[in-house]
Amino acid sequence: MTEFVITTEYIELLGLLKATGLAMTGGHAKMLVEDGEVMVNGEVESRKRRKLRAGDVVQVSNSQVRVLNS
Repeated sequence: MTEFVITTEYIELLGLLKATGLAMTGGHAKMLVEDGEVMVNGEVESRKRRKLRAGDVVQVSNSQVRVLNS
């Protein structure tokens, strides 16, 4: 599992997907969410602008990212 540290209160889902390389572009990130390929904390997430906070775990295929605060 990869860890991603944020310095703000939250990061939006699409931003995290791009920043971690789980999505190559913003359009790719949107497609992943629309196709139901993104899970947050074990549940399929359909909100592209979902606010992720410390402790949230995002999964795409076999890749997982845990959000941490600095």
